Amino acid sequence: MNKLDKTYQDLLQDILDNGVTKQDRTGTGTISVFGRQIRHNMKDGFPLLTTKKMPWKSIVTELLWFLRGDTNIKYLVDNNCHIWDGDAHKNYSRFIESDANQNNKLEIVKIPESKEIFIKTIKCDDEIVRKMGRRYCENFAKQWGELGPIYGKQWRSWRHHYPKTYPEVSQYEQYIGVKTIDQIQNLINDLKTNPDSRRLMVNAWNVGELNQMVLPPCHYGFQVYTRELSFMERKEILRKTLSKRYPPLSVNVSMKMYEGEEAFKEIFETENIPTRAISLMFNMRSNDVPLGLPFNISSYGLLLEIIGKMVNMIPDELITNLGDAHIYKNQVDGVKEQLTREPFELPKLVMSNQINFNESVDEFLNSCLITDFIVENYQSHPTIKIPLSN
Repeated sequence: MNKLDKTYQDLLQDILDNGVTKQDRTGTGTISVFGRQIRHNMKDGFPLLTTKKMPWKSIVTELLWFLRGDTNIKYLVDNNCHIWDGDAHKNYSRFIESDANQNNKLEIVKIPESKEIFIKTIKCDDEIVRKMGRRYCENFAKQWGELGPIYGKQWRSWRHHYPKTYPEVSQYEQYIGVKTIDQIQNLINDLKTNPDSRRLMVNAWNVGELNQMVLPPCHYGFQVYTRELSFMERKEILRKTLSKRYPPLSVNVSMKMYEGEEAFKEIFETENIPTRAISLMFNMRSNDVPLGLPFNISSYGLLLEIIGKMVNMIPDELITNLGDAHIYKNQVDGVKEQLTREPFELPKLVMSNQINFNESVDEFLNSCLITDFIVENYQSHPTIKIPLSN
């Protein structure tokens, strides 16, 4: 049974029944509750909602963009992912209407008039290139596709200030140095060397740089937790591993040849059977439950699968902690439609065997394509058009 969709529908109903009306920065208005949690066991299937069709390619594209440390939407729009278009265009429009434009700080010859033209210019669309020139488009994309030091920047290159030496306090300022911290690579390293650590965390909430971001992080941090697998769990993983290569009957006969934990040690090692399970918990300060939450759950589910592969651990639990969980007032009709739908079974994630999970994060990224991540047997209800408030 698909428990995830049911839990998600229960949350939607909870907000409609118990939420309070609040104003928000977009001017739309929300119905909001505070402090909720969703738990999903990864053994039950990949966490991609079925009560409406989910844009799987966009989910993969955005996560790989984060992991690349990228903060410019050009990679996204080049891959037909338009999640961040509104934030970039809003940032751009706000600037050209400000005094900064009047003070000649805007080095753009011609201003794209609409969001559609704005995105085409970012993408260096053929039509726009013919009109304005490739260099103009490339410069425009570099300047106005940039969203500031959001998720990818903090995950892969958090800026750290440190004293080069330890002089008198009064002289401290002139000795400050700057370096960056790759939180994702550090997490992978720590999981391999100290898997019981309670410091297996990645943070995107860099207080000193929030004012440089087009939008402060909604999912502001995550923590992972590992545990040792039992003998029976490892034995079941071995069975599934062998079943991919041999007929089930042959596997069952082979398994009966071994008795006790000691007898299985060699084959566990030969087949590289994981010794640990890994769980991930992510935290959200604010969440657009009809639009954002299904996306976030799938994205972190994929991240958990990727990290698990990189450290040879089995994905266990995915936990979502919500602060302000809300439904925008103009989304209520779509929410009520989704509440009438019965869930299908969850799909299965398949990742290409061409991906290099054994080296660094950068080597992993260099070895994979967006199309290397496939959800098999995904059956869903149709898309629901739900408004986005930027």
